[in-house]
Amino acid sequence: MQQRFSPSTEEGVLRLSIIITLCVTALGVAFGLLASSLTILFDAVYELIDVVMTGLALMVARLIAVSTSGGAADKRLAERFNMGFWHLEPMVLGVNGLLLMAAATYGLINSIDSIMNGGRELAFGYAMVFAAISLVVELGAAAFITAANRRIRSGFLALDAKSWLMSGCITVAYLLAFGFGSAAQGTRLEWLTPYIDPLALGLVCLAVLPMPFGTVRRAMADILLVTPADLKQHVDEVAQASVRRYGFASYRANVARIGRGRQIELYFLVSAEWPARALAEWDRIRDEISEAIGDDTPDRWLMIVFTTDPEWAE
Repeated sequence: MQQRFSPSTEEGVLRLSIIITLCVTALGVAFGLLASSLTILFDAVYELIDVVMTGLALMVARLIAVSTSGGAADKRLAERFNMGFWHLEPMVLGVNGLLLMAAATYGLINSIDSIMNGGRELAFGYAMVFAAISLVVELGAAAFITAANRRIRSGFLALDAKSWLMSGCITVAYLLAFGFGSAAQGTRLEWLTPYIDPLALGLVCLAVLPMPFGTVRRAMADILLVTPADLKQHVDEVAQASVRRYGFASYRANVARIGRGRQIELYFLVSAEWPARALAEWDRIRDEISEAIGDDTPDRWLMIVFTTDPEWAE
């Protein structure tokens, strides 16, 4: 049980996040109905989307870990999925970001509709109790996951921490709004209180709507196999040094980042006039190039080809 929820592993942190999110979501639905608050109900829906996507992230993380472990399970998966599961990571991240943006857009539409129809009465006592509890939990979860991810370095955990932080920002906004509404009751500003909940919801949605954009853009770049400039530059430097060292005619490099995976293909054109070399000698050259590229982990896919035919490098 401790291993399943270990804060030192990606899967353990994601499981802990799911449990915390389910608890906050249940509280949000209960208090949102008691307080008749669109903002709290939106927060609960936002959390529910997050827990579903975190569950998918956990499943993908598990598949990637198993497929790169080298064990018996890896061999069985390799028979059906020869190219691994790295491609699933940007897909999940992209869908997660798009769903969060869609939820914020829907919340904004509901906010405008409620304002146009005269707002809604709110039980500020229930709303403020939930806001206080939610804020402590959300900021605590964001801090915990961020600290854990300094060691793990996971894109899933980075997005999950950002989601908790976004939820915390939502909670701060409506905590302030609900506090103002509670103080305004019985004063000449009481006419504003029916508009506080939809206004808070609208402002929060406007604030959080662009936040997942960076994650979606990065995910789309990975899905479309956009070449990362920094990795391509490094591979080019290693390849050029190898061309100079061994006297190859030229080279061709294909580089892509897919989630946590790095796919590198290097083709070196060799003169057909060269004398034959033993295969062990070519393997030694491959090992040197591989070591120079670095980052030799299960998440690196490296192919190095030596050929005299330029068509093989096209």
